[in-house]
Amino acid sequence: MSQTDSHPDPLSAHQISPHLFVDDAAKAIEFYKRAFGAVELSRHAAPDGKRLMHAALRINNSLLMLCDDFPEMCGGKSRTPKALGGSPVTIHLQVPDVDSLWQQAVSAGAEVEFPLADQFWGDRYGIVRDPFGHSWSLGSPSKKAKA
Repeated sequence: MSQTDSHPDPLSAHQISPHLFVDDAAKAIEFYKRAFGAVELSRHAAPDGKRLMHAALRINNSLLMLCDDFPEMCGGKSRTPKALGGSPVTIHLQVPDVDSLWQQAVSAGAEVEFPLADQFWGDRYGIVRDPFGHSWSLGSPSKKAKA
């Protein structure tokens, strides 16, 4: 799948992919690149030329889709976490080196919701919230669990 593909091959991605609504999709794309090493696959502008109707990113081997908020297409209601007062969904990233990714995400502007620590189930795990209101849990097997 190349960065110029307008429609990533659904068989090369996981079969469940989050599709996020955000207040500024172009800004969110840049944040996800800095925070999580996302690779932009495609973006499609809305007819108004100001918002993004659809964008696709790859983080590790997974597809993340996102778009700007379009209340006019949703009965006049915003669907962003900020407009809804939060989101009950947490997106999980399992990585080989959670400490490095954690620092990268926090340095990019993610806020700590649940501090990174070794957990009883064997992962080193924590949760951050991105500037757009979405929660991301980050984890990797704990070094203690490997010993």
